[in-house]
Amino acid sequence: MSAGPVKRICLVGATGLVGYSLLEEAVGREDVRLVAVARREVALPPGARMEMLVGDTGGWPRAIAAARADVLVCALGTTMRRAGGEEAFRAIDHDLVLACARAARDAGIERMIVVSSVGADRASRAFYLRTKGETDEALGKLGFRRLDILRPGLLRGSRAESRPFERLAQAAAPLADLFLQGGWRRFRAVRARSLARAILALAHEKAAGRFIHEYDGIQLILRRAGE
Repeated sequence: MSAGPVKRICLVGATGLVGYSLLEEAVGREDVRLVAVARREVALPPGARMEMLVGDTGGWPRAIAAARADVLVCALGTTMRRAGGEEAFRAIDHDLVLACARAARDAGIERMIVVSSVGADRASRAFYLRTKGETDEALGKLGFRRLDILRPGLLRGSRAESRPFERLAQAAAPLADLFLQGGWRRFRAVRARSLARAILALAHEKAAGRFIHEYDGIQLILRRAGE
């Protein structure tokens, strides 16, 4: 598949649901070159022709610079339960995300695409959403020529780790989505593979600015890309 000039993408968060979906969607595409940065090795999808730079997060700025990318894609994210508390959660979903973004800017990368969350708002009473909102706002101040913030609802797809409640929610999502109309549409579930395709499409957008994409916006990106 080809959608224009080749874009070199540096991906952080390759081992998660969205990140790995992006690896899978990049297989066979001639319009992207993907370099993943991760803390641990992950088996690449069959047929993948991409690089993976593995190391401690302290070395990620050097890895991000070495990627020589046009676009930084950040799919980092965890849960409060998996992180073990608010402080540890913030260290990943806020501090590490911003550290990667700053490293990208220092390396001359002018574009960033980040996966956030529907409802992200620095004024939210919910710690998770407040942290996401603060992160999104801070990213907007780093001077990227283009910043795309994706705010999906429930992500549908198979995760490596066990999340029983999420599996139940995914099973109920098709029916639940029928009742999410009007202003509630933004909370509809999104398939991780669809989100990955939207990310690859956004990597080729030329307009400068800061853009926030919720459910309907993500669907529009996919339609424009012919998905």
